[in-house]
Amino acid sequence: MTDVATELLARSLESDRIHSAYLISGTPAKGREVALRFARGLVCQGSEKPCEACPACNKSSERETIELDGTGKKGPMLRHVGDHADLFWVERGPDDTRVRIAQVRALQQALRLRSTEGGRRVAVVADAEWLNQESQNALLHLLEEPPPDTTLVLVAATSAGMLATVRSRCQRVVLRPTDLDPLTDDANAELVARLDAITGADVPELLDWAEDFRGARADAADRALHFLEIATCWLRKRIESELNQGVGSVRRPLDACRTLSLCRKTLVQRNANPQMVAERALFAIAQGAR
Repeated sequence: MTDVATELLARSLESDRIHSAYLISGTPAKGREVALRFARGLVCQGSEKPCEACPACNKSSERETIELDGTGKKGPMLRHVGDHADLFWVERGPDDTRVRIAQVRALQQALRLRSTEGGRRVAVVADAEWLNQESQNALLHLLEEPPPDTTLVLVAATSAGMLATVRSRCQRVVLRPTDLDPLTDDANAELVARLDAITGADVPELLDWAEDFRGARADAADRALHFLEIATCWLRKRIESELNQGVGSVRRPLDACRTLSLCRKTLVQRNANPQMVAERALFAIAQGAR
C-alpha cells in the first residue's frame, strides 16, 4: 500500500481505529486487491498487517477461488477468504448480471452468528456497483446497525451508482489511477481509433457498432461498461484539449459525458439491454464530438 488512499487504510490498521464500513472505488482490479489485503490485515495477529506468518494469515491466504452463483443453484452465494471462517467475500457469479439481493441476505444471516475465531469479522462486497437499489437497501440495514466487531468493505469501479445513504455511512477510499493511460493502452487501441473516427460515422454505422454488445447479458454488460469507461476518458481528453486551445463552448462533449454517466447507471442498476445502452451512448458521443 503506497498511495494516499491505501496509506489511509494502512494507518487504520496500525492504529486499530477501524470504521464499521469502507467504500473503495477506482480501478476494479486494484480495488479488489486493496480490499483483500485490508480484510486480511484486520484479522492479522502480527505487528505488520498482514504479516503472512500468524495463524490468521495462514487461514486467510487465498488458495482455490470458489465461483459464486447468485441463485445458489450452481455454487454458494458467498464464500470465505481462504479458510478463514470470519472473512466473507461476495461478488457476481460468472453468469450473473448483478450482485443479487439473495446474496446480501445470505451475508446478513452469516453475520448474525457469532465470530468463529473470536475476533473481528470482515465482509467484502466486490462488484458493489452491480447492486441494484433493492439490494443496496438491504445492505443499508447492515450499515445502519453493524454487528459488533464487524467491518464491511464495498468495492466499486465508481461510487456514482451507489445510493447516497450507502455512501454516507462508509469511509470513502478513492484509488487514483497510477498505471498506463487507458487511451494509450495497446489493448484499447482499436476502440480509441473508432472513437477518433466517430464524427464521420452515420446512423447505420453507429447502429452496427452497437451490435457488438449483443449476446449473453453478463458478458455484453461487462463489454459495454468497459466501452463507457474508455469513451468517457476519450471525451474528457477532448474537453481538456479544446479548453487548452481556447476553442468556444464545450457544452456538447460535457452533455455527452453526462449521458454516458446515466448510461452506466441504467446498465448497472436497471438491468438494461447492453445493446440499447450502447446505442444511446454512441449517439451521444457522436453528437458531443461534432
